[in-house]
Amino acid sequence: MTRSVYVTGIDRGDGRQVVELGVMELLTRQVDRVGVFRPLVHDGPDRLFDLLRTRYRLSQDASTVYGMDYHEASALQAEQGTDELVSRLVDRFHAVARSYEVVLVLGTDFAATQLPDELALNARLANEFGASVIPVVGGKGQPAESVRAEARNAFRAYDGLGCDVLAMVVNRVAAEDRESIAERLAARLPVPCYVLPDEPALAAPTVSQITHALGASVVLGDEAGLARDALDFVFGGAMLPNFLNALTPGCLVVTPGDRADLVIGALAAHSAGTPPIAGVLLTLNERPSEEILTLAARLAPGTPVISVPGNSFPTATELFALEGKLNAATPRKAETALGLFERHVDTADLLKRVSVARSGRVTPMMFEHELIEQARTDRRRVVLPEGTEERVLRAADVLLRRDVCDLTLLGDVETIRKKAADLGITLGETQLIDPQTSELRDAFAEKYAVLRAHKGVTVELAYDVVADVNYFGTLMVQEGLADGMVSGTVHSTAATIRPAFEIIKTKPEASIVSSVFFMCLADKVLVYGDCAVNPDPNAEQLADIAVQSAATAARFGVEPRIAMLSYSTGTSGSGADVDKVREATKLVRAERPELRIEGPIQYDAAVEPSVAATKLPDSEVAGQATVLIFPDLNTGNNTYKAVQRSAGAVAVGPVLQGLRKPVNDLSRGALVSDIVNTVAITAIQSQVQELPA
Repeated sequence: MTRSVYVTGIDRGDGRQVVELGVMELLTRQVDRVGVFRPLVHDGPDRLFDLLRTRYRLSQDASTVYGMDYHEASALQAEQGTDELVSRLVDRFHAVARSYEVVLVLGTDFAATQLPDELALNARLANEFGASVIPVVGGKGQPAESVRAEARNAFRAYDGLGCDVLAMVVNRVAAEDRESIAERLAARLPVPCYVLPDEPALAAPTVSQITHALGASVVLGDEAGLARDALDFVFGGAMLPNFLNALTPGCLVVTPGDRADLVIGALAAHSAGTPPIAGVLLTLNERPSEEILTLAARLAPGTPVISVPGNSFPTATELFALEGKLNAATPRKAETALGLFERHVDTADLLKRVSVARSGRVTPMMFEHELIEQARTDRRRVVLPEGTEERVLRAADVLLRRDVCDLTLLGDVETIRKKAADLGITLGETQLIDPQTSELRDAFAEKYAVLRAHKGVTVELAYDVVADVNYFGTLMVQEGLADGMVSGTVHSTAATIRPAFEIIKTKPEASIVSSVFFMCLADKVLVYGDCAVNPDPNAEQLADIAVQSAATAARFGVEPRIAMLSYSTGTSGSGADVDKVREATKLVRAERPELRIEGPIQYDAAVEPSVAATKLPDSEVAGQATVLIFPDLNTGNNTYKAVQRSAGAVAVGPVLQGLRKPVNDLSRGALVSDIVNTVAITAIQSQVQELPA
């Protein structure tokens, strides 16, 4: 029977979408076929399902997601009774459940539904679906004792109606009350109760949402600017000095359109980062002159300036009634929501309680989820030398919102702050360091001069070298000021890893530094090595690459079955290239007899069971290899790119191995998701017990 989880509530305004998104994240981490069912739906777009479909790449036909709309349900219940309503919804649920391993059910929203005893209806549907229930209670604006009482009553209500209550969630409580509420409920409820504080960034509307809600016109700004959260509203009317003192980070400035001084002052403050603002809203249908707008665009490129015809008072009334919504157009809010959920919910325990068996298939999304989860278990600090690059800043935004690791960004500090402000990114407690002016530069120069004295490097020369962001970042890792480094979006592979060779150096048991790519195919993850570092390894080096790659695979949950690739399988061929692979295979077997390895073997025999049955029928690796070792860089690099492009595989890497401390390289075409994954991998690598320098 398909497992299902029913997320429901007791009233509107509980911010339940955070929990629904968090549960979906957990389920997709375990299985690759998750369905969604919403028994009752309002007319109009379903923002949450659109978000789930986009974020989790759901292929489910939207027409199968919904049971019926509220008007139809209300009429059916009035005419034929609750039993008939439930019967039809159960039929439609099972039509979905037949196609999926697990179904997430999104309960009714208690918003103008005209359904009597809506809580009881949710409870009955959950029971008829065979679903376990997670009730959500909203606590915004309520005293702690009221929240505790409401949570206990909600549990009793669903439990008393026969529901299998997995856990309770209390959401949107005052941050200062969270711990006391959690402690009291833990002692009073027989199931776990997770308490989430109110998160202003989730309730804050984006400038784009404000523009749409007010029917405003966009005077200036780009897509990134319109995606900023409006965390506060500051109404301009005072003289400029007093007005500037009133600005707050992330505020939307509301001012009559004829106050050019306030418009320019606000944008100048944003440009200086003191503080960064969300944008400017002009009222009275007034717009500054073209000269002022030109200056505004130069002061703060991308920062939105929008205009409405009304005056400030009715505009303010509408603004204060707006609340941000999770939807496909607000991916950063989704990251914030997931970070909130994962910080305050024991996800491992909840997943255990859901008891969904892990799928035998490993999809790219499941692998990426696992990286984030592993990185978060033992928090580390990763230094990003390319701190002024947009993709790096966007990746930092995701990592911070998901609470994956601590970050250090290198570069001109004012440039980093300005670019982050222009992108609407709040860096929070992120450490910003300019190697040119850092107080660490002198000590790093002395350290580097000692390390490279045999090459004639003096302290004076070292002083110039360590100002390079990659050298500076590598020295931070070496000195324990960061746990790992990721670079390469604008630097070559050589520029990224040369400092590591010189400063961090290889582990005693590794003869060389090599690399692997995690190739995430539709139903499994393969490890390819070495596709990025060593042009033509000899037999001993190839054996080292195989051993290192097997260890890396195991560290990231891929059971290592090693295929030493060649153009020949078994004893069918000869020649220098085949002999090198054959010798490397013998060396691995002698050094690590517990490893399962086959070689030389052709790619098709390594991964395709039907071919393996013909060519190597008795091999325990052939046809099911997970770690594929290429004989040279030419073969490996071209193969990984061919598989990536032709098979639509997600290639994560290159991940460097063999160094004493983790440093990883990025492709100069790396996407934001690539950077996020590589940072997570680097954090996980650093969680392994480090060797002394």
